[in-house]
Amino acid sequence: MLANLPMIGLAAGLAAALALPAGAANYEIAMVHNGSTGAKAFEPAFIQAKVGDTVTFLPVEKGFNAEIIPGMLPLGARGFRGEMNRPVTITLTHEGVWGVKSMPYYGMGMVALIQVGAPLNLEEAMSVPQPARAEARLEPLFAQVLQNYEAN
Repeated sequence: MLANLPMIGLAAGLAAALALPAGAANYEIAMVHNGSTGAKAFEPAFIQAKVGDTVTFLPVEKGFNAEIIPGMLPLGARGFRGEMNRPVTITLTHEGVWGVKSMPYYGMGMVALIQVGAPLNLEEAMSVPQPARAEARLEPLFAQVLQNYEAN
């Protein structure tokens, strides 16, 4: 029985590797108190990814979580809510725009935007009411989505 454990571990690892799309990338987003856009920020605040890629939100400092902004999720995609002070990894399963916030600092503008393939839900995402500072930080991120979309 014990002799089979290495083979079981190997089989489980192989199965996990095969479950990921070939060439899937993992992006890391740091959650920090002082970032390039000011206090309470995701670094980077914008990522352009593909279906099957993963994103890991890392609380570099204490006091953060990462969770989906209601209404800023592609149709059919599953939302998420990470625990405070804990990393959370999500798999990007659907094309569209994924809006992310850190709940404790959402009112201070702690938001991020992930574009996965074509921004199919862009209009809906842009129409979600935001706190003033979050809206101010999302504006240039939405501009990047539009610029990327027009370039392709």
